Amino acid sequence: MIRICYALFLSLLLAACGSQSADGPVEVAVIGQSESLFQQGVRLSAPAQHLRASTHEGLVAMNASGQIVPAIAERWIVTDDGMSYIFRLRNTNWPSGDAITATDVRRELLDNLRRLEGTSLGLDLAKIRDVRAMTGRVVEIRLTSPMPEFLRLLAQPEMGLIKEGQGAGPMQLSRDEERDEAILTALPPEQRGMPARRDWEELTRPLRLRSLPAAEAVEAFASGDVDLVLNGRLVDLPLANTGPLTRGTVRLDAALGQLGLVVRSDEGLLAEPERREALAMAIDRSDLMEPFSLGGWQSATSIVPREMWGDVVPEELEWTDWSMERRRAEARNRIAAYDGAATVSIGMPRGPGSELLFRQLASDFRAIGVEARLVESGSGADLELHDRVARIASPRWFLNQFNCSIRRGPCSPEADAAVLNSLSASNPEEKATLLAQAEIALQDSHVYIPFGAPIRWSLVRGSIVGYQENQWGLHPLFPLAEPPI
Repeated sequence: MIRICYALFLSLLLAACGSQSADGPVEVAVIGQSESLFQQGVRLSAPAQHLRASTHEGLVAMNASGQIVPAIAERWIVTDDGMSYIFRLRNTNWPSGDAITATDVRRELLDNLRRLEGTSLGLDLAKIRDVRAMTGRVVEIRLTSPMPEFLRLLAQPEMGLIKEGQGAGPMQLSRDEERDEAILTALPPEQRGMPARRDWEELTRPLRLRSLPAAEAVEAFASGDVDLVLNGRLVDLPLANTGPLTRGTVRLDAALGQLGLVVRSDEGLLAEPERREALAMAIDRSDLMEPFSLGGWQSATSIVPREMWGDVVPEELEWTDWSMERRRAEARNRIAAYDGAATVSIGMPRGPGSELLFRQLASDFRAIGVEARLVESGSGADLELHDRVARIASPRWFLNQFNCSIRRGPCSPEADAAVLNSLSASNPEEKATLLAQAEIALQDSHVYIPFGAPIRWSLVRGSIVGYQENQWGLHPLFPLAEPPI
């Protein structure tokens, strides 16, 4: 587990029990742009993902710890060959009062898949071969080959089911237009496929959800206006160690995913893979997070975490076992052989964490003769910060992030072809071999410079019930509706 080592940690922990009323709403802020909370479509911000998951559940959902639990499907079976998932739907209705039927679910699933074309999640879902409505309440999804992590993909917020613009819960939304906030209340148990209960309203609380920039979210938490802050990232992390946060604690997820630099330009210094590799060789990953006082952070030099491979493991890059002195000597030689300007621009979101990270990288690059310049993300940088939490624990997710169909910048058609061929490989060893070939092809192209695991943090008032750390970067809001004891 990642440990936070700030000097204020003990005082925050001791003072974490705020005096929030058990009758009032739970005040939740998700870090993001204020206008991003009510985003539509399938390219959702983190605030919109949290809202969508709470009001538009899919066949299955994630609980507070990140485990898969029933949602619109009350149960399911997987065939012995792992290529068919059969779901029985709960006996409930859409908000309009119409029954949720297998035909509805099939139609909405296929609509979601069409909308997700051209996205990385669409690539993750590419194993779906067919969706069938078998009876009034039974749906079958057939795959091209087994996929143990398939249910987790169905639990993604973007796979929530929508009919006539509305979802099936587990919470209902009312929008505060003046404050641009969402008020969420739990649906009655009978609308969630559970037995009716007379006192159910006494067992739930409303939630008020807003999207705020990081500095505003931290300030709101420190002043007591917010009980929970979600979606903190590395670029904002220093903010969590400022101000008198005397009624809360900082909680870090041991997130699974990618943190590094993605190559956006294949011109000038970055035209050749060997020079792109030189930048990767220059980075001292053991020292990269030192300004953030983080213990237990997992660094990486590979695209897919090494522990994710089974019997078939791709070879590591030759220099991963070299000393830093040897790495940088080789990198300096490659840069010195280039007769152009040895400069790169690095795009990062605005934030104090970006400035700290850039200083570390600029120092490392300067050690091999490269000057770096910090620019804002989206402004056409040569390299850009890549910070994503994985949707599933599968090598294919990590490889799909660099697919040529969704990338801006250099990519590897050879890697894409190997991943595509893996979709129909029914033999586990054959599939693993193809995915390993894809990682080797991506490594050889050096379109990504890995740092390690992403950072996600939250601020959690001691009175909050239903929050747990998990590795997926999503914290369902429905469990927070339980009143404190």
